[in-house]
Amino acid sequence: MTATRLSIFPLSGALLFPRMHLPLHIFEPRYRSMITDSLARDRRIGMIQPRDGKEPPTLFDMGCVGRIAEVEALDDGRFDIVLEGLARFTILRELDVVTPFRQVEAELEPAGESEVLASISRASLEIESRRFADGLGYAVDWEAVSRLDDEALVNGIAQIAPFDPASKQALLEANSLADRAELIVQLMQFYGRSGDEVGTLQ
Repeated sequence: MTATRLSIFPLSGALLFPRMHLPLHIFEPRYRSMITDSLARDRRIGMIQPRDGKEPPTLFDMGCVGRIAEVEALDDGRFDIVLEGLARFTILRELDVVTPFRQVEAELEPAGESEVLASISRASLEIESRRFADGLGYAVDWEAVSRLDDEALVNGIAQIAPFDPASKQALLEANSLADRAELIVQLMQFYGRSGDEVGTLQ
């Protein structure tokens, strides 16, 4: 693993995974400054979830670093960007900086190769996803879903599913794609039973 300095963007409910993409609209002055700084250096930003609503918030230990793959600078100083996930990271310590945005020293994980699910796990995930989407009244192109590779399916669901931040964090921290897929199925069953799409497992 490699230690590196990262500018971080704490955003509740926003997950990024290696090889996945995350569109973001950047409007706060401190994060506009962060984008400008990142574009001038290595185009990298660390996405991480806050643990609480304090200011500044306490952070979860693990996030994912992304590279700004697309950027549109708007006339009023805002940005529309797309981040491409590079690797998960773990915060070692927060740095004392003068920038308006926070920076940390973090340890990056190797991104590793794409993983494949057992066929029974894939089938279980697709069945539960249909039930969950139908229960919430979501319109889904299931033919397009069936064409996704296992990693894009699992991590795509983890990014967009309406789970609470602690549940999303558990998905990010899952050690394998199979573990993440199993946890998604459990979460969908839990939320489906409770009828509460912003509940918590805590």
